[in-house]
Amino acid sequence: MADVPGRQPVALTIAGSDSSGGAGIQADLKTFTALGVYGASVVTALTAQNTCGVSGVLGVPSAFIVRQVDAVAADLDVRAVKTGMLGDAATVAAVAAILATHSLGPRVVDPVMVATSGDILLEHDAIEAVRHVLLPLADLATPNLDEAAKLLVRPVARTIAEVEAQAVSILELGPRAVLLKGGHGDGDQAVDVLVTAAGHTWRLALPRIDTRNTHGTGCTLSAAITAFLALGLPLDEAVRRGKAFVWQALTHGASLTLGEGSGPVDHLFAIRKHPAPQ
Repeated sequence: MADVPGRQPVALTIAGSDSSGGAGIQADLKTFTALGVYGASVVTALTAQNTCGVSGVLGVPSAFIVRQVDAVAADLDVRAVKTGMLGDAATVAAVAAILATHSLGPRVVDPVMVATSGDILLEHDAIEAVRHVLLPLADLATPNLDEAAKLLVRPVARTIAEVEAQAVSILELGPRAVLLKGGHGDGDQAVDVLVTAAGHTWRLALPRIDTRNTHGTGCTLSAAITAFLALGLPLDEAVRRGKAFVWQALTHGASLTLGEGSGPVDHLFAIRKHPAPQ
């Protein structure tokens, strides 16, 4: 669809709801807003959770997930889409069908499997569906170290050489590019590795931040990349700027006191610099 003056780029998130507001749909919409794109959302599951953990999950029927997407796509000019928590194999299959049939711009697949608290967010049989049905449709897959190990049925990568090798192995599952996130690793630097089907490899490193407030970090990164793609940035620049956004959100969020567990990053740090209208 041609650009129209005054039309704001739209990014769509297909993910689960976080009742505490730090991850999932809520984190995605905050990130989209902070980065200047209009956020639309399709809810795949409701969770009862807070900064200490997940106490319940209620999945949305796959037919209604499809109905939500149909409604959004029929009315809004979606320029990029991301997937997050999908929960079970039926939802993965439904979302894969959506991505295959709707024109929603670049597709970012965040294979969410485990919450920051350690709670399982993806049923075991759904991992196979993500591996063989969803990843081949992705323009970018954004697993963390633990998710990559589960997708490949390998030990968690410990060295940068192992991270790069696992990123390439996930690339062989079909996505056009893979960002293997090293935030859960060790060392003074948080190093992410981006590999593409065109044969390019980038290492993106920023100083590791000592903070307990990391809830929603993965959702926020994939949402930031999706927002930049919706704005028309090339993939490598969208990834670089997405990582920089998350690093700043972690930095500003380190001083926040929200909840008794792993608190959220500060998605709206830039907005907080400007006072509300009087």
